[in-house]
Amino acid sequence: MPKFTLLIFTLFFLMSSALVAQPYVQEKGMTPFVGTSAFVLANAVPDAEPSVFAQLNLGLRVSPTDTLSLELITWQYYQPLGIQYWQSGDSFPGKIRDFGLGLAYQRFLWRGAYVAFHAIPFVQQYIDEEGKVIQTGFQLFTTLRFGYHFSFFEGAIFIEPSVAFTAWPVNTNAPASFQEQENKWASYFLFEPGFHVGFNF
Repeated sequence: MPKFTLLIFTLFFLMSSALVAQPYVQEKGMTPFVGTSAFVLANAVPDAEPSVFAQLNLGLRVSPTDTLSLELITWQYYQPLGIQYWQSGDSFPGKIRDFGLGLAYQRFLWRGAYVAFHAIPFVQQYIDEEGKVIQTGFQLFTTLRFGYHFSFFEGAIFIEPSVAFTAWPVNTNAPASFQEQENKWASYFLFEPGFHVGFNF
């Protein structure tokens, strides 16, 4: 999904969540939860370059202010990730398909306001325009996220709109034709929207 469409999608959810959220509910420690990103809904939108995005979060609130979670993520993309909203660039000669399992730490600062750090190692499949995997690489994808936790139904369901700063300090074994495009752009992205949803047990 193009980055501008992703931004509009997030703003819609942010506005709707602010209208229906109940007052902040303090969740207890040692509470397990499961979640995902609302952006999985974008898979239902027809797109010439579908992201085929999937995410599963399995977490534990270890204290009233701290959570740890495992994140399983897969998606595909067609342009370098370092192209910012206000920039435009060429597509890859194909696409990249990522498969990752990472860790996230979340710290609540005041009521529902939080900061989180995510680190996800990705195995990357480089796929040519005919759909053939031509090479496999590795990427370490990191995220610094700022957001707010809204609770519903006495804390059973939650949503977390956020904004993030992402960087990938390790990105190896790309085919030369893909690396040529990557070299034109930064290895970070600013102001990425996020919208996590989940259930406490």
